[in-house]
Amino acid sequence: MIITIASGKGGTGKTTVTVNLAASINRDDVTVFDCDVEEPNSHIFIKPENISSEPISVMVPKVDTQRCTLCGACEEICQFSAITLVAKRIMTFPEMCHSCRGCEMVCPEDAVKEDSRVLGSVHQGKNARGIDLTWGELRVGEAMSPPLISQVKDRINPGGIALVDAPPGTSCPAIEALRSSDYALLVAEPTPFGLNDLALTVEALKKLKVPTGIVINRADDAPGIVEEYAKKEGIEILQRFPFSREAASICSRGKLLVNEMPEMKALFQQLFNRLNQLLTESKEAGEVGK
Repeated sequence: MIITIASGKGGTGKTTVTVNLAASINRDDVTVFDCDVEEPNSHIFIKPENISSEPISVMVPKVDTQRCTLCGACEEICQFSAITLVAKRIMTFPEMCHSCRGCEMVCPEDAVKEDSRVLGSVHQGKNARGIDLTWGELRVGEAMSPPLISQVKDRINPGGIALVDAPPGTSCPAIEALRSSDYALLVAEPTPFGLNDLALTVEALKKLKVPTGIVINRADDAPGIVEEYAKKEGIEILQRFPFSREAASICSRGKLLVNEMPEMKALFQQLFNRLNQLLTESKEAGEVGK
């Protein structure tokens, strides 16, 4: 099962929920995939050992100027201006290329060849507790994170429990991380800004047709605007994690809440039990994996 933990904005506690949920599951097939490749930080909490790393490259065009007739076919097909004709010269902008190979396919002179550039790297390791972690790290200055996120997700074993830590927001990186998920767990904070961004993510998930539940982090005792919204949308609130200065202090030291606060471990175990129940019911109904 693939459970993606997402949020409409940064700072809601998405990674905190991901790593503590993983640590609270008493099974040996739990893996964490940190797809927030621009700023991965799950490894700070999981502390993997024996880390292996692999550079990830993407295709970019290289023009053979001896064969190029400056017909402009490559420029015409590129929607991202990654290859363009300027003053009787073809110029390429690798950082803008989406690796679609359109320019290579339409060139009548076979002047566009395949080249590559390193986009980032994928790291893998396992901690002393036995939790596997895979995370991507985008090269400094790069903007094309979806291909790297896809490489991280390619390492998911659908037979186990995969917890995917998605980038915040509703742009291309977040959508790439959420795609093909069995369930989306949205972490929200009970503020007007938190509600606004939560609603945007819910609308995106409706398009993706991914089942959705909500976790409220830093929750107050009394029901508030997130509860009202969830009731209106028919979305279940699976857990509430209370505001806690102690929890904030523990997280700031790179430690897991479930190891330091027994009451938090109980809340995370309750959360997983409910998630497992929902996904089991969906699997029996033939909905998971579609």
